[in-house]
Amino acid sequence: MSRRKPVEVFDDWAKQGKDEGMESGHAAAVGEMLALALSKVAELGKEFAAIDAGCGNGWVVRDLAMMPLCRRAIGVDGAESMIKKAKEIDPDGEYHHADLQEWRPEIPVDLVHSMEVFYYVEDTNAMLSHIATWLKPDGYLIFGVDRYMENPESHDWDSQVGCFMALLSEDEWSKVVTDAGFSIVKRWRAAPDPSRDWPGTLAFLCINEGH
Repeated sequence: MSRRKPVEVFDDWAKQGKDEGMESGHAAAVGEMLALALSKVAELGKEFAAIDAGCGNGWVVRDLAMMPLCRRAIGVDGAESMIKKAKEIDPDGEYHHADLQEWRPEIPVDLVHSMEVFYYVEDTNAMLSHIATWLKPDGYLIFGVDRYMENPESHDWDSQVGCFMALLSEDEWSKVVTDAGFSIVKRWRAAPDPSRDWPGTLAFLCINEGH
C-alpha cells in the first residue's frame, strides 16, 4: 500500500474535526513548553514576534497573540483545511498555507514553536536547519515530539496513519538539533502521565547560534 503525504492526512483530520482533539490532547505539554520558552523571551525585555510551525487550527497562534509583549504571531501549515479553519476561527490572525520546508518569514522572528511536526519530514536535519533561518541570532526554538524511540506506544503510528514518520531516539534528536546549528538549553519529557504509562512529550528548548 502506498504511503500518503502527511499534509493529506492532516487535511483529512481537519475535515473530520480531529484538530480539536489534537488541541486538547497536546494542551498540557504545549503549555509546559511555552511557559519555559516565553520566560526566556521575556528576559529580553522587549516585544517579540513568534511563528507556530505546523499551526493546525491556530490555537497556539491565538494563545501567543494574547501575550502582553507579543507584537506578531504567525501560523504556517501545509494542510489547506487546517489553515482554512484557523482563518474561520481567527479572521484577523496571520496564517499561511505553505510547505514548511520552503516557506520563510520576510523578517526573522524571536521564537518558533512546533508541536508534533518534525518527524513527518524525511530529512529532519534539513528541516531544522531551515527553521533556523526563520530566527534572529539568539532566537529560540521550542518543539515537542511524541514519537520517539523511548516511547514504545508510538512505534506503530506510521503503520496506523499510513504516512512517513521518522523514529529517532532522544539522543538522535539531540544530534539533529545541534547539527542544525542550535544549542540545547533544555531537553525533557513534558506532561508525562504515569496513570496511562505515558512517558511524555520529548521537548526541546534551543537557541539559534548557527545563523
